[in-house]
Amino acid sequence: MKFSYFPGCTLKNKAKDLDMYARKSAEALGVCLEEIENWQCCGGVFTTSRDEVATKLSSVRALKDAGSKGQGLVSVCSACHNVIKQTNHAMQTDKEFADKVNRYMAEDTDYNGETAVYHYLEMLRDVVGYDALKEKVTNPLKGKKIAAYYGCLLLRPGTVMGMDDPENPTIMEDFIKAIGATPVVYANRNECCGGYIAMESPELAKKRSNAIVDNAKAQGADMIITACPLCKYNLIKNGADIPVVYFTELLAEALGIKEEVNE
Repeated sequence: MKFSYFPGCTLKNKAKDLDMYARKSAEALGVCLEEIENWQCCGGVFTTSRDEVATKLSSVRALKDAGSKGQGLVSVCSACHNVIKQTNHAMQTDKEFADKVNRYMAEDTDYNGETAVYHYLEMLRDVVGYDALKEKVTNPLKGKKIAAYYGCLLLRPGTVMGMDDPENPTIMEDFIKAIGATPVVYANRNECCGGYIAMESPELAKKRSNAIVDNAKAQGADMIITACPLCKYNLIKNGADIPVVYFTELLAEALGIKEEVNE
């Protein structure tokens, strides 16, 4: 299986672990992630203005590049995935916007949202399959009680992202089961950590982050996993007293290849 891969800026610096574990685990699962050449920053936030075109162009170029190879496009950072998925949806459903983008790009062929977009978790669930993943696990993480933290961007807006039920998701809990651990379900798993208000109101961001960690611990969690670099940073910065790690790190550990990544 081969996919085009959009790593995004943060995975090249502050979130290298998220990227490296994702790539190595994909190899172990028989999936080739082919990094798109000359990709550019996704912008970090999807702007809702229909007149705003420039910040969407990097996503459209990546989508068009993947489509030209007949490949789906995989991303692992929650923010990148959100921007790319929403941009693709806009190109599919908003003809006026799509026409404006295609005129701006002025290329030989237009793009109208033909490329399939996957978050890495969706690829594991829908393409590899969690049953097949279980068969590849050589080091099941038995005894670990893990709280999945979804955050804002992975699931919303629900009608566009289409990954899971935004109010009662299961994709990460099912992933935790597949690697042999025990998922901890808690109320704040899809609440905002305050990442986007951290500069304006650090105290409110801290309050939100602490509420997430405290809620997870109260339900018995000894670890939190996430796919969002900003969420991980915010939870740790605001004093999380249990480990907060990327889900790809635990995937690599369960597949028995974590040490290979760290060599």
